[in-house]
Amino acid sequence: MSPRPGPPPPPRRGRSHPPSLIRLAERLIRDERLLARGDVVLCACSGGPDSSALLHVLALLRRRIGHEVVAHGVDHGLRAAAACELSLARDLAARLGVPFSTTRVDVAPGANLQARARAARFAALASAAAARGARAIATGHTADDRAETVLLRLLRGAGPRGLAVLPPRAPLPVDAAGPARDGAAPGSNAAIELIRPLLLARRADVLAHLGRHRLAFAEDPSNADPRFARVRVRRELLPLLEDLSPAIVEHLCALSDMLAVGREPPPGGDAAVLDGEKSLSMPLGRAQRLAIERARKLGRPLRVRVRGGREIAVGFPEESSVLIEDESVRRGA
Repeated sequence: MSPRPGPPPPPRRGRSHPPSLIRLAERLIRDERLLARGDVVLCACSGGPDSSALLHVLALLRRRIGHEVVAHGVDHGLRAAAACELSLARDLAARLGVPFSTTRVDVAPGANLQARARAARFAALASAAAARGARAIATGHTADDRAETVLLRLLRGAGPRGLAVLPPRAPLPVDAAGPARDGAAPGSNAAIELIRPLLLARRADVLAHLGRHRLAFAEDPSNADPRFARVRVRRELLPLLEDLSPAIVEHLCALSDMLAVGREPPPGGDAAVLDGEKSLSMPLGRAQRLAIERARKLGRPLRVRVRGGREIAVGFPEESSVLIEDESVRRGA
């Protein structure tokens, strides 16, 4: 497949001066503490638009954040063009001074092809990350990918837990059987995280970045094949929903955030403790969690408004976050 030059920046709806892809990625990396100085991150790179933009952004942010970047591509053996696409990724990595390696896996055609290819890909990435001493594997998922996944899960009848998809950071899938590191048990991937630095960005932000920096990329023809449900959701359902509600992607991502952290309060009390970064009982959205995290760093208490008009006082005794409902504060009081 011949490479495509980066397109001109496409128009964006809803933002007159949208932040750059670099700014969006840096904001999420810092807010969610995805990477720290000295961390090694392995960028999963196929030569497609999302992963090419991700590799470029992670490389540009090295000086600001202090991490190291390595890149790895996986050839599933299903398309002859994959080798050419990976060569684009290799060329970009060389220009950026990023070490690049590849793995060829054998995924036989047949039932559950996408699931089996995904499992083989993550196993190869986990193995490469362990060999490179990487703490995290970064993928190029965007807000559009997250919204599409929420819709796909809805169409399949998923409940609230099943709609909490594609968080900024997550453990590796259990079928990614990479070798263990840092004292983890054999066969365990506990030492390696999966991170998604582009989740605040839309697909249009990615294309604008590629055009602005004139980065070549390849398109996987399966992304246009209507036999796949995701392609129909992307090309048919999501555009229709955006006509009805232009911010539907943001709404679906916010819903996924709330379902990832929202739980009913424990019986017998209104107090809840947040263990580390995970809110276990209150329905907090991303903005509320980020405000709590900033207050934690400063050691200052604050109040956040939650569903139903309640205000919650937040304190930080002994490195924990304690939320206590104040019944006297209601919306409009």
